[in-house]
Order: sequence, then structure tokens, then C-alpha cells
Amino acid sequence: MSFVSAQYLESINRNLQDVAGKVNVSFEFFPPKTEQMENTLWQSIERLAPLAPSFVSVTYGANSGERDRTHDIIKSIKQRTGLIAAPHLTCVDASRAELERIAKDYWDNGIRHIVALRGDLPPGNKEKPALYAADLVEILRSVADFDISVAAYPEVHPESPNAQFDLLNLKRKVDAGASRAITQFFFEPEKYLRYRDRCAAIGIDVEIVPGILPVTNFQQLTKFATMTNVAIPGWMNKAYEGLEQDATTRNLVAANIAMDMVKVLSREGVNHFHFYTLNRCELSYAICHLLGVRPQSAIA
Repeated sequence: MSFVSAQYLESINRNLQDVAGKVNVSFEFFPPKTEQMENTLWQSIERLAPLAPSFVSVTYGANSGERDRTHDIIKSIKQRTGLIAAPHLTCVDASRAELERIAKDYWDNGIRHIVALRGDLPPGNKEKPALYAADLVEILRSVADFDISVAAYPEVHPESPNAQFDLLNLKRKVDAGASRAITQFFFEPEKYLRYRDRCAAIGIDVEIVPGILPVTNFQQLTKFATMTNVAIPGWMNKAYEGLEQDATTRNLVAANIAMDMVKVLSREGVNHFHFYTLNRCELSYAICHLLGVRPQSAIA
């Protein structure tokens, strides 16, 4: 882990004080598969809801049963909390007509924000998809005036042949009507900052929201990172070494790493952070607290 001067750290901390109350946050959840997981999900949603996030998103797998669970959770979040709830929608396993039907159904149910993704190809499938995320954005725009988020990859999508191809693909999504891009998680702020600069250089003018993943399970992270082409810095291996049976210390390490990233990014003008919660609220809530994002009743 690199060392920075005390003066720089003091500057970052002053900046956090300056942005207190000006930061936007959003949270990602996934559909639970058991009753216990559902209880944990709702405990997390209810804990984070008073922070008034810009939106909360819910993922889903590539089949209709997963879609139905996502749709039910999205509607429940909207009804129970009043939050803006954004379902993930993928196009790799659906026809244009089916996507139009799903979009109309969401719109009719008061859902105005969708996270538009291509989706993962089925294992062993080497055929070229009929539709890509840019096509899905265009379909959504043709149905209604949705607020549309899309994915961005500071370290390049694992299927992209090179970084420029990947960047141009993001531009196609933005040109089709995307409102913002949310990045894959990363652990080196400079990679995000260089990526943001490259986006601006080719005319991508929407907000590039950094995705923040507080890591409580390092072994699970290594699997995620391999699948998503995310580099894990060597210092992170050292930081989690020997903590396999020590959840308390892992949480402290996770909070420290995520907060250091948020501090640096905030210092560079980032004012919206998207947290991959893995359906747990504790670390995201603590980081938000330090950012000055507090329960609305407490602010009032």
C-alpha cells in the first residue's frame, strides 16, 4: 500500500468535511434465495433507506424465475420504503418483443429507473448475441422516458479485445440514451481516475459513478475478480492474510480500504458512490456516515 504525506491526508479529510451533505449514494442488492437471506435483505434495506439514496438496484440471473423475484422485490421496496428502485435488466436471453413487454410492465408499475446490461452468456455459448446493452438502451428509450444506468469497466470488460473497443462500447450505450454509467468494482483509485479522463476525451459526458465493494470475504473476492478482470493489488493479499477465521478484523480492514478509496475519489471531485452491499448494510452505512450521508431525520 502506498504511503501519502500527513498534509495530503489532512487535505483529504478537510475535503470530506466540505462535501458533507453534498454526496449522493446508491446501493445494489440481489434477490434472496432463502427465508433467512430475505430477512437479512430487508434488515439491510430498512437500515440504509433513511440515508435517502439516489436509488437502489436489484440484480437478477438469466432466467424468468429470477426476473420475477427481482420484479417482486423492486415493487416491495417501492411500496415499503418509497425509494427509487431500479431493476437490472439483461438482453442476452430475451427477444426485442419480450424486452418491450417487460419495460412496459415496469413503467406501468411506476418503475422509472432501469440498469440496462447485456448479461452473461450461458456457459459454453460461443454464438454472437443478437442484442447488446446499447440495443437494450435504445429499446427502453423507445418504450418510455426511463432513467437508464449502464455498466462501465475501468479495467476492461473480460470479453473485450482491448481497452479502446470497450470504451467505444460504453460510448454507444451513452449515445443510445444512457443517463449514467456505474463502474465495476476496483481497488486502485487511479485506475478509475484515468478511465474517467479517457471517457471525457472521447465525448462521454454522463456521470461515471464508481462502484465500491467493501470486501469482507477475501476468498470470495478472488473468484469475483477472476471472472470480472479486476486486479487485486498485492497489498490487499497481505492485508487479509491470516484473517480467514477472524470476521471482526476482516470487517475493520474492509472498512478501512473502502474508506481510503472514497476519500481519494472525493478529493478528485467524485460526489456519487454506488455500493455493492452483497445484501449487508453495516460497512456501507459506516462509510456513508463518514461521508456525511446521515439519516434524514437526524439531519432535520
